[in-house]
Amino acid sequence: GSSAALLCAAWTTNIETSAILEKLKAQSSTWKSQTITNVDLRRFQQTELVQQLRSTFKYLNSLATDIPQFIRPYVGALYVAVLQPYADASEPRRICWKIVLLNSGIWFMWQLQRLQPMMSRAFVHNPLSGMSYTLLTSAFSHKSLIHLLFNCLALEGFGSSAGTYLRQVQDKNTAQPESTSSYHFLAFYASAGIFSGLVSHIASAKLRYPKLIAQLSSPASKAPATETWASAMTAASSTTTKAAAATSAKSAISIPGSLGASGAVYACVTATALAYPGAQISLIFPPTSPFDIQYGVMGLVALDTLGVIRGWRMFDHWAHLGGAAFGAMYYYCGPTIWSYTRAALKPRDS
Repeated sequence: GSSAALLCAAWTTNIETSAILEKLKAQSSTWKSQTITNVDLRRFQQTELVQQLRSTFKYLNSLATDIPQFIRPYVGALYVAVLQPYADASEPRRICWKIVLLNSGIWFMWQLQRLQPMMSRAFVHNPLSGMSYTLLTSAFSHKSLIHLLFNCLALEGFGSSAGTYLRQVQDKNTAQPESTSSYHFLAFYASAGIFSGLVSHIASAKLRYPKLIAQLSSPASKAPATETWASAMTAASSTTTKAAAATSAKSAISIPGSLGASGAVYACVTATALAYPGAQISLIFPPTSPFDIQYGVMGLVALDTLGVIRGWRMFDHWAHLGGAAFGAMYYYCGPTIWSYTRAALKPRDS
């Protein structure tokens, strides 16, 4: 899954970059005689985006002729209020906003009662289900509003920073122009979600599942021989108590399904901490003074490690640690792999 995401992203980036280069060179002969940088490509795309938004605004105004006159200014103001920040935002932040919209749409689908069976089957990863595609779909799935809000807030901040780092690294490779880093970040995000889900899957299959099987296959306690009516009643009561305890133990070690973007967000946090170790962050809850992001990441990893050791079940600590590990690995190896992949998929005539 991760390899497919990387290959698809690299191939799409090559095609889009080639198309933008051709359009830029066709505009003026000046571009044919000088080296075109990534900054030139992004500036050209930004100009095209603004022109597209203005054209859309004019089109909406033409459709608003049937709207009462006193409402029209508010329609235009709403359009500008929504899309002006989008036009001003960096490309990594825009792609994070799109992921947030996708996550929100999937959360809304969870709220529809008739879709519950399908959502539980297709957007939750259960290690015992035998389905692998849910490793990807579950990374965009949130059933709880609080879970969605926290992950989206973290993604908007740390995801855009991780995307900026990936773009800055590519800018240094002047021999390989890149018009957009969106597909690269999407591949990174999807791969991080798959990898963190796989770590959680393996932990469940290798640690929790054997315990569950051992509990279910344990022989039932035999009732002791009884000679009197009183001893028979005592034995029956003891057997009932043991059965209830066994049932409780089996329930305690059940393997629940996993969902959420926490693993992918952790990868963004780790990559950001390694790329910008001096960056300052602060917690919203509980409120804290700013501190270095590297210390925050070390604290999170230590907390999740403790959660794994102690067997805490409130969060998927294995997925968190898997996401953090993927972010670190991608920081050191990802940009090089990305460049090699793009070079391998580069069209022969480019």
